[in-house]
Amino acid sequence: MAGRRSGSPVVALVVLLVFLTGCGGRPAADSATADVQRLLDRRAAAVLDHDERAYARTGTGADYAHLRALPLAGWSYRVTGLHRTGDTATADAELRYRVAGYDRAPVTAGRTLRLSREADGQWSVDADRPARKSAQQLWDQGPVQVVRGERSLVLGVGQSGRSLRGFADLADRAVPAVSEAWGTDWGRRVVLLVPRSLEGMAALLGAPASSYRGIAAVTTGETGAPARAPADRVIVNPDAFALLGTVGEQVVVTHETTHVATRAHTTPATPLWLSEGYADWVGYRTAGRTPREAAPELSRAVTRGQIPSALPDDEDFGFTGDASRLARAYESGWTACRLIADRWGEARLGEFYRAVGEHRKRAGAVEEAMREVLGTTPEAFTEEWRGYLRDRLG
Repeated sequence: MAGRRSGSPVVALVVLLVFLTGCGGRPAADSATADVQRLLDRRAAAVLDHDERAYARTGTGADYAHLRALPLAGWSYRVTGLHRTGDTATADAELRYRVAGYDRAPVTAGRTLRLSREADGQWSVDADRPARKSAQQLWDQGPVQVVRGERSLVLGVGQSGRSLRGFADLADRAVPAVSEAWGTDWGRRVVLLVPRSLEGMAALLGAPASSYRGIAAVTTGETGAPARAPADRVIVNPDAFALLGTVGEQVVVTHETTHVATRAHTTPATPLWLSEGYADWVGYRTAGRTPREAAPELSRAVTRGQIPSALPDDEDFGFTGDASRLARAYESGWTACRLIADRWGEARLGEFYRAVGEHRKRAGAVEEAMREVLGTTPEAFTEEWRGYLRDRLG
């Protein structure tokens, strides 16, 4: 009797474990997660194989026609969470993809997929959208159009082929212009995303449209990124870009391409007056514009006797809606970099940029780089810059 009593709880525990885990000893939720993961693996394989029928067998979600033209070297999902209610479920997933010929490492995007289970027990995708707090991808906005340049790849939605070819031509001219100024220690290729409108641009950045009204383009990428990193994307605001003239278009694309080239040497130590000023300096380097033409807002301020007392802070570059303040910040950075190029030489300007970025931390970075590369101090440089503004813009 003693032996039977001691054994009964063990038998009951085994029965309870079998009941909780289901057949095969695996939790039912884990089984569903594995089933969904296999579904998404098939979906990813269909995208890479350009197999529309196989894609359709995994469900709907993103329209395959939106993805068809994308030149892909990789596409995969990793299920990170599954929330199931009967025959429906919502999956949290990490999408990783690479654009062929441009991305050395995958771009990662959070996705939320709504699923349903068919009569045969198989799961199917009903919807595939950006995860909460994640930005849209270009194909979320419509069928992606692709134009290849000699040194560029342009991906657009809702644009004419002629328009996208124009962006490719701008980028193809920008790449060698940047290499001539900065050097060739970068990929020397650029990816441009051209959505239908300002709202499309903002959605790609996961931000309100009001934040980028009047901004012709921005570049996304990780500062101080290693060599094996996804290619930066230049994201165009077609509404603002349409207001630019021929010279302005080239300056903007060359400016953004400069950010692509300098990204690995741009760190938290790099102030925005330097990163933005250097990009403007490269953009205007061969544009044939005088200082007054390139810096109209700052010129007006200097003419009124309102010469800045210091180089702009990072906060001055915020998209706050004060267009004049923002313009003066950019123009101040540009004139500071132009002063270095005129006074110390173009090669020394590039050396200064790299030296600042090597610090990784803001404190002391500019001071040390000015001392070691330019042989001056921030205080002396600021005074020389203010005099430069009087001479060139007054």
